[in-house]
Order: sequence, then structure tokens, then C-alpha cells
Amino acid sequence: MKEKSEKSVAMYGVVPASEIIGETVVNRQNENVGKIHELVIDAKKNRVVYAVLSFGGFMGVGNKLFAMPWEAFEFSQTDNKLILNVDKEKLKAAPGFEKGDKWPDFKDTLWGESIYNYYNYTPPWKS
Repeated sequence: MKEKSEKSVAMYGVVPASEIIGETVVNRQNENVGKIHELVIDAKKNRVVYAVLSFGGFMGVGNKLFAMPWEAFEFSQTDNKLILNVDKEKLKAAPGFEKGDKWPDFKDTLWGESIYNYYNYTPPWKS
């Protein structure tokens, strides 16, 4: 068995966005809560700020989108999926938007603070 090099250990967790978009998301109870629809980055600060989660509907119709703090997710150590640290009931009541509607202004820090506060996370621009 080949040992991990120092470089491969340092690169752990670095993945192309295309591998995350479309990825299945489950909650702590291993219930499917949707898929990653989009990633929103802060190009000036070199960080992911939101993952847009697609949730609900049937066969892609009626899906609602939710901007979620990136910190609310973690990668599964055993499967190709992300784990969301939010229960399904809180997600059902979460502020969201429709795919065909005008998306929120992700640059609006007041809107962003309301999203981060809903999920009990500190916005990255306040830390």
C-alpha cells in the first residue's frame, strides 16, 4: 500500500466545485434533504460563502432553493455526499426562493446576516 505523501495530506479537502454541485446532501439522521445546486463565493476573500441547496418537489419540479452557510456542511468520510447540520423541519420552514425567480442579492450583508442567524452561524464577514 502506498503511503500518503506530505502534499496529498496537505491537499485533503480541496475539490473542484463541479464535484460538489449536484452532490447529494443528507442530515445527521441520514435522510436525504436535497442536492447542491450552486456554490456562491466571495472572490475578494477567497472563500465559499453559501451553498445553494435544492430541496423538495418531485423529479426536479417544484424544488425550492435555499442559501445555506457553507459552514453548515461537512463531507462524509465514507460516501460521496455532504452532511448538513440542520434538521429537516428547520429546513422546511427556512427562507428560500424558487429556481425561476430572481435570486437574492448575495452581496447584501443584511440579507446574509438573516440567513446566517437563522441557521445559528456567524457570517464570515463578521468573524
